[in-house]
Amino acid sequence: MNFKKKIVLIVAVLMSMLMLVACGGEKKATETAAVRDTLVVGNGADAKSLDPHASNDNPSSRVTAQIYDRLAEFDENSVPQPSLAESWEQPDNLTTIVHLRKGVKFHNGEELKASDVKFTFERMFNSPQVNHIVEAIDKVEVIDDYTVKFTTKEPFAPLLNHLAHNATAILNEKAVTTAGDTYGQNPVGTGPYKFVSWASGDRITLEAFPEYFKGETPVKNLIFRSIVEETNRTIGLETGELDIVYDILGMDKNRLKDDPKYNYIEEPGVSMTYIGFNLKKAPFDNPKVREAISYAINQQPIIETAFVGGAVAADSIIGPRLFAYYPVEKYEYNPEKAKELLKEAGYENGFKTKIWINDNNIRRDIAVIVQDQLKQIGIDMAVETLEWGAYLDGTARGDHDMFILGWGTVTRDPDYGITALVSTETHGGAGNRTFYSNPKVDELLKAGRAELDIEKRKAIYKEVQEIIRKDLPMYMVSYPTYNVVTKKDVKNFKFELSTAHRLYGIKIEN
Repeated sequence: MNFKKKIVLIVAVLMSMLMLVACGGEKKATETAAVRDTLVVGNGADAKSLDPHASNDNPSSRVTAQIYDRLAEFDENSVPQPSLAESWEQPDNLTTIVHLRKGVKFHNGEELKASDVKFTFERMFNSPQVNHIVEAIDKVEVIDDYTVKFTTKEPFAPLLNHLAHNATAILNEKAVTTAGDTYGQNPVGTGPYKFVSWASGDRITLEAFPEYFKGETPVKNLIFRSIVEETNRTIGLETGELDIVYDILGMDKNRLKDDPKYNYIEEPGVSMTYIGFNLKKAPFDNPKVREAISYAINQQPIIETAFVGGAVAADSIIGPRLFAYYPVEKYEYNPEKAKELLKEAGYENGFKTKIWINDNNIRRDIAVIVQDQLKQIGIDMAVETLEWGAYLDGTARGDHDMFILGWGTVTRDPDYGITALVSTETHGGAGNRTFYSNPKVDELLKAGRAELDIEKRKAIYKEVQEIIRKDLPMYMVSYPTYNVVTKKDVKNFKFELSTAHRLYGIKIEN
């Protein structure tokens, strides 16, 4: 081989080696890029507390759903299935015996025991925010380390549904006792993610729990960002800062819906949006005033503008996804009728009032539309925006005149969808922020939860819905649909009807 040929061969070998190295480096870079270990979620508000007994609001539940488990969870047909419970039996109408899974670990290393379950429910009994969820339970008894006996005061049809409620998340007695008043900022559960840190108003950071009883979740880090403005959530998704965003509306919704770079999921939920009246204050203690306002409101512009078509007009206190839903006669838009009723009530020249909202675009738009509609009948309504925590506290105390809020039937049972909003026993933070009270309704609600025959339950709740329509403690606005938008590389997202979406099992792939 001559010198020239040797040089050519050496060069060829070197080029081949360089290409192999380059290819190997390229492959390594690709593999590295494919492994993202952090999922960032854009939430519409910061959590109020990570203690599930301290608050029952949705922004908090979306975080606590990752930290805790319950005895039961819902399947895709809204039927309760065992979770921390391995099984259960109901030997009579008052007794439910729950058998716990063995070897389930809390994030602090403690094993789940029946004593933790007993502690959890007895703590709920003393919480004004969530005791209505478990008030039907008379006592909780420890049979052995892995067996718990629930006894209700009377037959309670939706008990298993209530055991799947987010607020019945099982707590570790030692962790709660040790943390004391700071437990809401230092939560300990059995869930797929454990708490790391909370920068108030900005982000909550969680990390995968390696000993999770269903197996470690694929994504190691989970961050919930508090981003109030939905446009900023959209921008965060588009710039890659966020992987998942909740509750996008308006032009942003339409843009993301049609963009092939994202997965767009939208489904009807189990929620109802309403305008509440404070019945402890004049003039809202006058039923004619409440009726006048109901005739003055036109739902259609609200559905088209505030919800951008992402809702249907409500015609009852619960919606069509619940078995006892009954569409009552609606208050059709009639401003002249509204003026007549105001005159009869002694407010011929109208009055001034305020409506409270939190920093939420939908509620702001609803308020502005209703503000204009009420102006047409002489009611001068100012719109006041409060921070979420202050809003919840203020409406619980009864500081408001009117307010806009939503209620989700998390248990999928009409008892929960109605009772929390209108029972005399749930005034304030437990859900009844209108402070409505009707002994007949209270009686029917108790009968409905004790009745085990489903057709008889339907008849009871039909009557309740008709009375609520007549008494008008609130104006039912809409049944919203809810959306979630994710990047294309986010796999295995599962929509949860209560919108406290559980992110266990999500993978990030290229």
